[in-house]
Amino acid sequence: MALLEIEDLSVNYGAIQAVRGLTLEVNEGEVVTLIGANGAGKTTTLRAVSRILRPVTGRILFGGRDITRLPPAEAVKIGIAQSPEGRQVLARQSIQDNLELGAFTRSSRAEMRADIEKMFGRFPRLGERRTQLAGTLSGGEQQMLAIARALMSRPKLLLLDEPSLGLAPIIVREIFAIVRELNEQGVTILLVEQNAKLAMQSSHRTYVLEAGQMTFNGNSADLVSDERVLHAYLGG
Repeated sequence: MALLEIEDLSVNYGAIQAVRGLTLEVNEGEVVTLIGANGAGKTTTLRAVSRILRPVTGRILFGGRDITRLPPAEAVKIGIAQSPEGRQVLARQSIQDNLELGAFTRSSRAEMRADIEKMFGRFPRLGERRTQLAGTLSGGEQQMLAIARALMSRPKLLLLDEPSLGLAPIIVREIFAIVRELNEQGVTILLVEQNAKLAMQSSHRTYVLEAGQMTFNGNSADLVSDERVLHAYLGG
């Protein structure tokens, strides 16, 4: 069953058309990845889904509901959360404060506190530093915090934008182990990632974007050996 459906989506940045006629879907329980060169429209697509950007044309359906004009805060309430490119943690606030921000749509303080403890169990390094200012964390720790903050809204769909950006290879492997673990626990994920090979190895299906348009798509396991992907993105 499709949890997310994007139909003929076009999004502009001023006079620049960043996404053109994009159609894709993410089924419940999947990890779906978007790959493409810089400027291909990957981040723009995520921002349209999370309702940060308003499409010029097309529709976005979530659980069968048209959310194309839904305000961003309402998108979080219905189950969409984004871990943004560059992490964007609140540097002058503590780890715990950042996690509380992620639960801004929730009303039960007791449930929020319980979920914070769950995040500290899932990300032990954050638990050890819960009162530390987020800006003093390493890049990998900030990425863990950004993911944990997004999870605090209990999303049905998690949007991950470049989770490996700027991180050492050993930390990248750790982050993607977390991605796979989250999916095994039932979280549906739409992933944008510069490391195309790692993204495809960690996902069920892949869409390839070029200049704002989807050029081809398929099962990730098949596309890893596809000549078009090998030469364009994997250095084959």
